[in-house]
Amino acid sequence: MAYHKVNADQRAQGHSPYLDSDELQATALELEWDMEKELEEPGFDHFRLDGAVQHHLGNSQSPDLDLEPIQASSSPKGRFQRLQEDPEYISHYMRQAPKSNHCSFLRILKVFCTALILFIFGIVIGYYAHEKCPSPPESQEPNSPHIYSEILKEIKAENIQQIYRDLLQFPREDDGDIAMKILAQWRSRGLEDVRLVNYSVLLDLPGPSSNTVTLKSSGECFYPSGQQCSRDPKTLLSEDLLYSYAAYSAKGALEAELVDVQYGTMEDLIRIQAFTNVTKKIALLKLGQSPLLYKLSLLEDAGFGGVLLYVDPCDLPKTTDLADKAFMVSLNSGGDPSTPGYASIDGSYRQNRLNLTTLLVQPISAVLARKLVSLPEDNVQKDRCIPLQLPLTGQKIVNLNIQSVTTYKTISNVIGYFKGAVFPDRYVIVGSHHSSLNPYGGQGWASSTAVITALIQAVTLKAKKGWRPDRSVVFCSWGGTAFGNIGSYEWAEDLKGVLQRNVVAYVSLHNPVRGNSTLHPVASPSLQQLAAESQSFSCVEKTRCPASNVSSVQIQGDSDYFINHLGVPAAQFSYEDIKTSENSSFLSEALFPVHATKTEELDPSFRLHETIAKLTGQVTLKIASEPVLPFNALDIALEVQNSLKGDEIGVPQLLEVASHLRDTAELFQSDEMRPANDPKERAPVRVRMLNDVLQSLEKSFLVHRAPPGLYRNILYRLDERTSQFSVLLEALEHCKLHQSNETIQAALSEVLNSVNSAQVYFKAGLDVFETTLAGKK
Repeated sequence: MAYHKVNADQRAQGHSPYLDSDELQATALELEWDMEKELEEPGFDHFRLDGAVQHHLGNSQSPDLDLEPIQASSSPKGRFQRLQEDPEYISHYMRQAPKSNHCSFLRILKVFCTALILFIFGIVIGYYAHEKCPSPPESQEPNSPHIYSEILKEIKAENIQQIYRDLLQFPREDDGDIAMKILAQWRSRGLEDVRLVNYSVLLDLPGPSSNTVTLKSSGECFYPSGQQCSRDPKTLLSEDLLYSYAAYSAKGALEAELVDVQYGTMEDLIRIQAFTNVTKKIALLKLGQSPLLYKLSLLEDAGFGGVLLYVDPCDLPKTTDLADKAFMVSLNSGGDPSTPGYASIDGSYRQNRLNLTTLLVQPISAVLARKLVSLPEDNVQKDRCIPLQLPLTGQKIVNLNIQSVTTYKTISNVIGYFKGAVFPDRYVIVGSHHSSLNPYGGQGWASSTAVITALIQAVTLKAKKGWRPDRSVVFCSWGGTAFGNIGSYEWAEDLKGVLQRNVVAYVSLHNPVRGNSTLHPVASPSLQQLAAESQSFSCVEKTRCPASNVSSVQIQGDSDYFINHLGVPAAQFSYEDIKTSENSSFLSEALFPVHATKTEELDPSFRLHETIAKLTGQVTLKIASEPVLPFNALDIALEVQNSLKGDEIGVPQLLEVASHLRDTAELFQSDEMRPANDPKERAPVRVRMLNDVLQSLEKSFLVHRAPPGLYRNILYRLDERTSQFSVLLEALEHCKLHQSNETIQAALSEVLNSVNSAQVYFKAGLDVFETTLAGKK
């Protein structure tokens, strides 16, 4: 007599790991019976297990796991199993008559009872399996476009508008107080891990009274706005007047001749120096065309002693009337001036840097500029704007008086972490900025903070339903932006070692609605394709979709450190007014008073804000959630080749290296990117290796030195008008001024080494993959 065990935990074809728990093993069913005795009875041959109720366990590989009662397994291999496998064996017994009806009835009853017991135990096991096993994942792909749509549809214009109005209700308090209120807002909308990070930094603040400009010939004294000087205490203490200054300018008084340098280009300086000595004179300079810090460095090298800076009305959009408004600028290239290159933490050495230039710099309104050049108020003739220009005849002597105070203040950043599920050590940073100690900068800070808060609310709402991105998203509201992106610089310098290794991308929300005419997307070359695709994705009415006009140009704001010191791919969407002149680039360096730019006048329905929020959200979610980073290596190589087209330099070695870079990038794109994007060929180790290569694509293009105001990341052009590398263009201009080719040779060497470094990096990435695959084979 042989005894056999039938265990409920024996697997059928749908084996599931959920059934390996201790609870299920403890309830395994053991049934024993005398198989040989029963099989000796001829009448038993007609019995089949098909009569028993069978419960099939679904395939555990499916996202929708079906936890029905478990099928009872068949008996171990023996004579009963041979009955099912051998039809002739069964038919042999079917030709014999049963011994008696009574015995047949008992056997049928026994079989029925056995099947009933199996059925009951199957229900019990299924119940406990459903109770103890974790819930199965949703049937849809965890990070599919459908998920992105569900998140983004929660971003609504009316919600952003309400957040915006709440922000403007904050009184003019200390930077830290506003940061605390933003922190509370983010926590109330579901972001749990939010921190306040403070730094004590050196700020250059207005003095006790406004700066002044005085005409020596008439003795007339003017404030920067164009108002005549007054002894009225209310006027003297007006915030608009006090904050019409250049932070970190030299202090003191200077009486000198006024020299019109227009935009301060190389051609302007060559023209002026040909007929006059500019030493210790005051330059009348227009904002625009190129970065302010670069133009000031040229004027300082030329020997000027002071600068009156203004915006020509002809460079402003027709919808903007800022002619009578003075403004603020910062002469700080980035971070706390007293701790250049390192974080302002306790114990750091503080350098004595009361000013960052030897020039006395003062921003003035276009109204005052007209008075200084003796032009009538109306300079528009037959719908044509005439640019301001100082007459060639006559000498203007002005007295410039600048007083500001350097002092240490606390700058606060709000940092919120939304942890990723698969790669929590990889960060996608989304950054905006908040009001910082002064009424200038317009209401852009409230716009950007409202948009990022609405995005946080949409993401955390989905997270409550169990969703998480693959990578972590770090939401940041920076302080000190108006003084030279101080908050972002100090935080990044503080965490530089971690960020160099872990940051994947930076998505900027710096002043998202500056106008209402044109969507202006900016992205590094590796992200241009993603930015263009996001525009199409977010456009509901396809016939009215804006053209794909993504460019890689220098932008203002806190993305600066991430682009120029970490080599991180960056993207930014914003609305602007249609440009009336090619000279209007870099006008955003001027920070006008709050009341000069009303956000709700530009976007009354907040539909533009909603569009920016969804575009930003789409790009962020794709970078944070796609298994393979959506970066395009080939676009970088194409950008390099385009930057060398029509170049006056045309160095053969540089063109050759750029060609090799394109060939390697094409091979990388086809051999590595395409297989990794195919789920059937996607191996986790291969994907991680590939993402590590993609993450550092742009780091090779950081040059060691760049002229003030120009990006160290050479992949970014000065503006849409130029396609060449900025450092090479500047070097060519420098040669014209100084009649020397030393600068151009140094710039060429920097660019050549950058492109070659990228080529070697791509090639090394390919070699690693080939070696790994060969080892596996």
